[in-house]
Amino acid sequence: MNIGWLTLLLLLPFVGALATMLVPKAKALLAKQVALGFSLVTLVLTAIIAIGYQRNGAEDYAETHAWIEPFGAHFALGLDGVGVVLVVLTALLTPIVMIASWNDAQDGRWSEKSFFAWILGLEALSLGVFAATDVFLFYVLFEATLIPMYFLIGGFGGAQRSYAAVKFLLYSLLGGLLMLASVVGLYVLSARAGDPSYLLTDLMQLDISQNTERWLFLGFFFAFAVKAPMVPFHTWLPDAAAEATPGTSVLLVGILDKIGTFGMIRFCLSLFPNASEWATPVVLVLALISILYGALVAIGQTDIKRLIAYTSISHFGFIVMGIFALTSQGLTGSTLYMFNHGLSTAALFLVAGYLISRRGSARIVDYGGVEKVAPVLAGTFLFAGLSSLALPGLSPFISEFMVLAGTFSRHKVLAVIAVLGIVLAALYILIMYQRLMTGPVRDGIEKLKDLNAREVLAIAPLVVLIIGLGIFPKPVVDIIKPAVESTMQHVGVTDKAPEIPVTEGQK
Repeated sequence: MNIGWLTLLLLLPFVGALATMLVPKAKALLAKQVALGFSLVTLVLTAIIAIGYQRNGAEDYAETHAWIEPFGAHFALGLDGVGVVLVVLTALLTPIVMIASWNDAQDGRWSEKSFFAWILGLEALSLGVFAATDVFLFYVLFEATLIPMYFLIGGFGGAQRSYAAVKFLLYSLLGGLLMLASVVGLYVLSARAGDPSYLLTDLMQLDISQNTERWLFLGFFFAFAVKAPMVPFHTWLPDAAAEATPGTSVLLVGILDKIGTFGMIRFCLSLFPNASEWATPVVLVLALISILYGALVAIGQTDIKRLIAYTSISHFGFIVMGIFALTSQGLTGSTLYMFNHGLSTAALFLVAGYLISRRGSARIVDYGGVEKVAPVLAGTFLFAGLSSLALPGLSPFISEFMVLAGTFSRHKVLAVIAVLGIVLAALYILIMYQRLMTGPVRDGIEKLKDLNAREVLAIAPLVVLIIGLGIFPKPVVDIIKPAVESTMQHVGVTDKAPEIPVTEGQK
């Protein structure tokens, strides 16, 4: 079997995880250096693939190999614009998390090297999920991502980490079980039509009856709604994010949860277009509830990391709303939102982690006056918070605006109500900043150290990208647009994705 670019991309982190585990336990620093080195090589290869995709299209990276022939399962990988964006996000966040979490695994249940090895394992599986073009392969990788995340949450983190890890696993397994039923249903339909096949291109050609399509859609959608997470399937996220290390929370919310919204685009819309349109009213209402509920509950939180987790529930509501608005502008905005949310939430979680590690507490009430003793930390936290509330000029603003504009064109009332989520976002971010960073210096805060060089190095790429894509998002939008237009055409919507204005100075 010839090894293609995407297979090599998946193998690199796996090999890195194995190499990391083979380093003697006494040489923890070497193990971390090996893991970081493999993650950086993976990032370089990802950049090469992304540049090649932009120049030559997807054909150079598609590969299909026979795998389990009686089931019609293939080891099939390929990229569209949505997949490219999320592959880049995964490869980018992994080394950033490693640098930021350099000393976070010292008090874990297992060795430091296992923490970094699990991160590489999660990266490899996540890359596979975003590149899989065979439904059975996607399902296997979808479920396999639970293994490294379970050990990252349960092995390293807070006092209730075991409870949080088990809750995360049970919710995810329940969703996966329902998706498995739909995967089996697709096999039955494919076998009846001729030779069984799980290739996405073959399944998209199946003639599925209305009731069957709706049941199959529900199996996939439920699994993705749990993963996303949407209200009312969200309760596992605040516990997991609060108990995990900050770096693990970044991987969970920034990468793993994106599998849910990615799956809605790649599989719900592509395989079940009529059922997706049938479910749109209910899904949009759930998305709106997620936006408002997540934001309102965030305002009342007393724990920093739980507050950030609830903000992500609200943000994922916007993403789902853009997807099921069934407009090119909304879907383009949602895909861009997934990338931008990964950047802004990563920055917010990491800076919050820096703060918590210095004070030894995640309770908001234990802070006050931080900006007077650690101005760089406070300033970075404010920047990350402003990015999270979608301040104009920063990258999340573009995607949030596109989602709302795309939704408004077909669902005006829902879009107008969803704007309240922006107002609430300003409240929960600014209230949190005020309580943590302003006012008199509280006891225990006066000796708080500012960010060191390693911590600045981890945050700097996120800051640069948030500002850069806030000013000029066109390169990313141009990658996304063809995939969005193809998906919308398959669903039955042919309006074009919006052009991003280019000034004379940008030409």
